Amino acid sequence: MGISSLGVGSNVLTQDVIDQLKAADKSQFVAPLTSKISTEKSKSGQLDIVNALMDNVSESIGNIAEFGLFNSRTATASGSAVEVSANDGSDIQDFTIDVNNLATKEITESASYASETDKIATDTGSMKLSIGSKDYTIDYDASMTLSDLKDAINKEAGSDVKASIVQVSSNDYRLFLNAVNTGDLNSDNNADGSDADADIVITDTSGKLSDDNGATAGGTNLTDNMTVTQSGVDASFTFNGQTITRQSNSVSDLLSGVTITLKESGSSDVSIKQDVETIEAKLNSFVEKFNSVITELSKMTKSSKDEKERGVFSNDSTIKGMKRMLENMIYTVGEGTDKLGDYGFSINRDGTMKFEKSDFESKLRENPDNVQAFFSGGTYTKSDGSSVELTGAFDELQSKVDLYSKYNASLDQLKNSYTTRISSLEDQKTLATQRLDAKYAIMAKRFSAYDAMINKINNASSMFVQLANAQTAAANS
Repeated sequence: MGISSLGVGSNVLTQDVIDQLKAADKSQFVAPLTSKISTEKSKSGQLDIVNALMDNVSESIGNIAEFGLFNSRTATASGSAVEVSANDGSDIQDFTIDVNNLATKEITESASYASETDKIATDTGSMKLSIGSKDYTIDYDASMTLSDLKDAINKEAGSDVKASIVQVSSNDYRLFLNAVNTGDLNSDNNADGSDADADIVITDTSGKLSDDNGATAGGTNLTDNMTVTQSGVDASFTFNGQTITRQSNSVSDLLSGVTITLKESGSSDVSIKQDVETIEAKLNSFVEKFNSVITELSKMTKSSKDEKERGVFSNDSTIKGMKRMLENMIYTVGEGTDKLGDYGFSINRDGTMKFEKSDFESKLRENPDNVQAFFSGGTYTKSDGSSVELTGAFDELQSKVDLYSKYNASLDQLKNSYTTRISSLEDQKTLATQRLDAKYAIMAKRFSAYDAMINKINNASSMFVQLANAQTAAANS
């Protein structure tokens, strides 16, 4: 019976034997490296999640640490007489506005023309268009139509007046001039608020205007016969009983940082307060971001004998140290004054944070300046009357978080260490794989050589068997 091998079939030196030996070596030398690479990549991926969550916490802390948060204002007005807006930092106050009359724009109209293409002059000349204290020169000639005049006025004086042509009825066209700005442009209102004189006036400086399609000069359709259809009057209102007048219905120069828009006659009670809702929304956002990172870190650092339940960072001192810092910072910030717990913040048994806005609002009513100083920095007045300058609790929190999440801080360094470790393990895996490939390539060649030798032996054995069989047959015959 012959011996099979590689390419022959001896059942001893087969490719299956080589594959089994190679698989055993891979299990010993390559598989552990693959497992380590997988573990390190998992940690690196989880660290990306931690980084993102910590960035969210840092951003929410920054929104509270900035001084302007407690300067935010909200303005409310009863009724519909006014609308009010308040800039950050404006005075907190209450007042009453009684609107007597709104500011209006002056509107004037010319006398009638038969067509918008009627000629408005007999010859070349000019007119003076006065809008309040401003004068504009409008040139004309014998070919200028009413429509051309409208265009010329809009081109020269469009920043102060808008010209248009209205067909009132058949063969009745009129030039309308609307002031751009409200109020008495000449500041000559009567005692009752009505305009003493027209604010928009045309004067024919050349005497060539025509009312009859350019047939005769001396026309007054655009001068003496202009009619004021709506007077430009100033707004009149009372502020806490004091009468005030303004040219515009938008009043931004009465109170610093406050814009009052007059809407209609009537009375409105106005209240400008600190925008507590915005402050609390940012505090709640901080709590949400804090709880998100704490919840994830609790899972990632969980200790367990069961490998499936064990957190990926259960043995990582950097991540576990950061988690402890986050959990303890509510008790550590305050620069020797209050603690976050005095303002409605508390830590639950699972490490997450809770915020009671009623406690915060109570503190805010009690001493808003101290609350602002504690959170965002400023002068804090102690119970004994002494004062201290604080940088702000959330500025402290930012410094603590920056130790981990700032550029090139602990988390970045940890990320770099994983990247370096993964690269080193992959190099080791590549080298181990190359060594095994080379080892078993040599083994395959040796097996092939052994196979050739076995083949020769098999052939010689077969020949001897045939000779012996022949001799035996000859002896028996």
